[in-house]
Amino acid sequence: MKGNLFEGELDVSELLLAYENYLRTEKNASANTISSYTRDVNQFLTDLEEREVALSEVLPGDVERYIRGLSRKGRSAATVTRSLASIKSFFTCLQSMGVIRDNPAKRVAPARVERKLPQVLTGREVELFLEQPECTDAKGFRDRAMLELLYATGIRVSELIDLDVADLNLPGSMLHCASKGKERMIPLYPTAVRALTDYLQMIRPQLTDSEDETALFVNMNGSRMSRQGFWKLIKHYQEKAGIQKDITPYTLRHSFAAHLLENGADLRSIQEMLGHADISSTQIYSRVVDQHLKTVYQRAHPRA
Repeated sequence: MKGNLFEGELDVSELLLAYENYLRTEKNASANTISSYTRDVNQFLTDLEEREVALSEVLPGDVERYIRGLSRKGRSAATVTRSLASIKSFFTCLQSMGVIRDNPAKRVAPARVERKLPQVLTGREVELFLEQPECTDAKGFRDRAMLELLYATGIRVSELIDLDVADLNLPGSMLHCASKGKERMIPLYPTAVRALTDYLQMIRPQLTDSEDETALFVNMNGSRMSRQGFWKLIKHYQEKAGIQKDITPYTLRHSFAAHLLENGADLRSIQEMLGHADISSTQIYSRVVDQHLKTVYQRAHPRA
C-alpha cells in the first residue's frame, strides 16, 4: 500500500503503524489479532486507493460496498464480519488521533454469521479413539493418559499442555486447572486416574529425570509437550482408528460437554468445568444434543 489518500495528514504507512500500536496498547490485542486486523485494513485501503477515494472522504456507503464485495468474492461470513470489525476499529483509532471527525463504518451492519454446531464423536467413536494408543511403550502410555485426561475433563489443549504434575490430585480423583486468571477443579473418572497413575509412576521418570521440569506431559526428549506435537498425535490416532470425522484437539472437549449434557448433567455444572465465562457459550451443546435426538428419532421411529 503506497501513497497518501488525503492531503496534509499522515501517510498510510504511518497510520497503519499507529493502528498497530493502538491495538497493542489500547486494546491489548494478541499478535494474531493485530496481524489479522492490520491485514484487513490494508486491503480496504488498497481498495480505496484503486477507486481514488480519499480516506477523509469515506462514507458509510463506501464501507458497505466494500463489505458486499467481499461476500461476492466468496469470503466466508466470519471473514467478512471480522473485516468490518477491523475497519470500524481502524476508524475509531483515527478518531482518537484527531485525523477524522466521524466514523463512517460505525453504523454499518455486520453480516449475520450462523454459528456452526461443534462436531462431536459418538460414545463408540470415543471408545475407539481412546483405545488407539497401545500401552506397550512409553509413548503409548503417555498418549493414552493425555487422551483420557482430555476426555475426562474437557479442558482446552492449551490448558492440557500447560499442566504441571502438582495440578493432579490422583487420590482425590481431581484436576486443578488454572487458565485466563481463573481456577477450577474438575473430577476425574477411574479409567483416567489409572492411566495417569501408570504414566506418572512408570513412564514420566523414564522421559525426564530433571527435577526442574514441572510439566505433567513431556515429549520423548523430556521437554514440555507442544501444541504442534499434540496436534500430530491427534491426527495419527484418528487415522489409525479409521474415524471419518475430522478430529481436532477440540473434538474431545466438545464431545465431553455434549455427552455430559446428554446424560443428565446441568448446563451450569458443565459451564464451570469447561471454564466458560458466559453460559451462552455452553448453551450451544443443547443444540448439539437436540440435533442428535432428532437424528436418532428420524432413523429409528417407524413413522418418521
